[in-house]
Amino acid sequence: MITRYSKQREALIKILKSTDCHPTADWLYAELRKQFPKVSLATVYRNLHQLTECGEIIAIDAGTGCEHYDGNFRQHYHFVCKECGMIYDINVEPYENLDSEMRNKTGIDIQGHTLLFYGICESCKSKK
Repeated sequence: MITRYSKQREALIKILKSTDCHPTADWLYAELRKQFPKVSLATVYRNLHQLTECGEIIAIDAGTGCEHYDGNFRQHYHFVCKECGMIYDINVEPYENLDSEMRNKTGIDIQGHTLLFYGICESCKSKK
């Protein structure tokens, strides 16, 4: 839980919500340093962890070795390119009944889901 106000935290949220990419902590650190040159990478990681824990941002583990972050909270799906590692939003209507269907089939109290698709993006396909 976040207990104190922080200018760096507010700036981090603003940076994350202003981009369509799904940045890593290192990318966010570089962007935040433009406003706060003395901010440490540890501060960025700590704030990202706190923001994820309290539900203000989403952490995406795409199997690339580092987490990516998303400030977009509307229900949506992601595509991960296996060539370049980029993560893209897939702009399709989410499957609204997936949670309830899984709850009915398993008896588990499902409260939400995320969905990642993997493949080769258009840019990488065109390079081949």
